Amino acid sequence: MEPTPDPRALGAFLRARRAQLSPQQCGLPTTDSPRRVTGLRREEVATLATISVDYYTRLEQGRVRASTPVLTTLARALRLNDDEERYLYELAGRTDDRPQRHRPAQQIRPAMRRLLDHLTHTPALVLGKRLDILAWNSAATALYTDFSALAPARRNYLHLMFTDPAVRKLHTQWTHDARDTVAALRMEAAADPTDPELTRLVGELSVRDADFRTWWAEHRVNSATYGTKHYHHPLVGDLTLDCDTWAANDNSGQRLMILTAQTDSPSHDALRILTSWTAAQTPSTEDLKR
Repeated sequence: MEPTPDPRALGAFLRARRAQLSPQQCGLPTTDSPRRVTGLRREEVATLATISVDYYTRLEQGRVRASTPVLTTLARALRLNDDEERYLYELAGRTDDRPQRHRPAQQIRPAMRRLLDHLTHTPALVLGKRLDILAWNSAATALYTDFSALAPARRNYLHLMFTDPAVRKLHTQWTHDARDTVAALRMEAAADPTDPELTRLVGELSVRDADFRTWWAEHRVNSATYGTKHYHHPLVGDLTLDCDTWAANDNSGQRLMILTAQTDSPSHDALRILTSWTAAQTPSTEDLKR
């Protein structure tokens, strides 16, 4: 359902945005004559957007509703970034008409990589959009699986939960953990429901697993950033680990997931034994290649 349009708020946004731009930024010719307005004039915006000055004036005054083609040209003329463009369409009540931009390949942030390399006895993953596993450390390999041996398209946390027998058996509370993971993906899906890779992932798991079909249809959402996970590892036995995730603040959708055990607990000792045994046999971090 489209949001209710707010013409006055849209006009205020247009005025504020054109005040932030200079003719030079927009490739317009400059003159020596003084300018009476800060930023662009209305007629300059109208020229850049290939619409009439009268129509643009009425837009700023909140006397007309902007059409989708006009929003498209205004976003380009006013040099809006992704967040600003989304806001423009929301104010106009046309979020469903907003064109989808090209989705760049996910790349791990350098700071995330450095942090992974310093966590030697702490399993850590970098999760991207759709819960794709973008990178990991040797401790995560020791706990879960050899991610480097998986095809890039299969390096997805949710996919492994449902399709990898070893990962599934690792979780002693698999039903609880799997439902929470489905709910986390459902939460992410609301931000980009037309993502073709998301559609492919949901379609594949829906065909392969009846539990996934049921839980996905429930529309349950979960944005929790911490919790406790219970594992039974074939080498060291039972592990009770705290799971915490931190989101990057750069709108990349990347999150750092870290699993730790309480100091001096049996799980802490078992985790150190596990990572010590396997650290020399596994690679450090890998990037998702697409």
